[in-house]
Amino acid sequence: MKFPLLAPPDTSLLWLEAHRVIAGPHRRPLGGLPSEDQLAQALAALPQGPTRWIVEDLWTPSVLLRDLTELPKGAEAQEAFFRWRFMQALALEAPHFVQALEVEPGCWLASGIREDLRDSMLSLGLRLDRNLHALTPRWLHLYNLLAPSLALPGLLLSLSPMDHGLFAGTLVAWGRTLCLLRQWTEPLSPEAWNEERIAPSAAFLQRESRTPQQLHIWGATAWPESQIPVRFLDERLVLGEAR
Repeated sequence: MKFPLLAPPDTSLLWLEAHRVIAGPHRRPLGGLPSEDQLAQALAALPQGPTRWIVEDLWTPSVLLRDLTELPKGAEAQEAFFRWRFMQALALEAPHFVQALEVEPGCWLASGIREDLRDSMLSLGLRLDRNLHALTPRWLHLYNLLAPSLALPGLLLSLSPMDHGLFAGTLVAWGRTLCLLRQWTEPLSPEAWNEERIAPSAAFLQRESRTPQQLHIWGATAWPESQIPVRFLDERLVLGEAR
């Protein structure tokens, strides 16, 4: 299942990860949140027109909210409800802007970004006359790219490289549709990811009759063997550079 409301048509991509920024031919290393000057330089490398910002998972937390059988009436009341549930589920303190989309009856995908970070991005776009067409978490962009071919249950790792060969990031799984979403800010080695995060998730999915058939990986170029065949996502295809 692809999420069309969060996957707009083809636009220029501004790719923001904790360790780098990519905008067309512009590639620069980062050491965390980019400065306005760094963002302005990246945006200057893109053609005029709508720009889709793909943003680091660590800055755009997401969660699946389940068993929501009855929602408040009215758009404003629903927005406040999802913001409250999102903040509660992830134990966040800083105010977040939150979007929610129904995955299946009673289950909603909620993704957020700190309000001050979002406001600064929107403000910069306005000052530079750049139309920010959409702001999407990296894992969701990758999932949407995979979705048309997801005929079998699988797993996606959207990884954020850290020092000493460790990774933080997101684990996503699907059966008939998106069914598992977990995120970790604590970095682990690939071996520890296999043992402590992937294997328990695969066992849970197997009990649910959704045994993953393939492990798709973004953010690493090598991975230790596991029981699930590994596929590394092609950076050129993800970034729209291979035509």
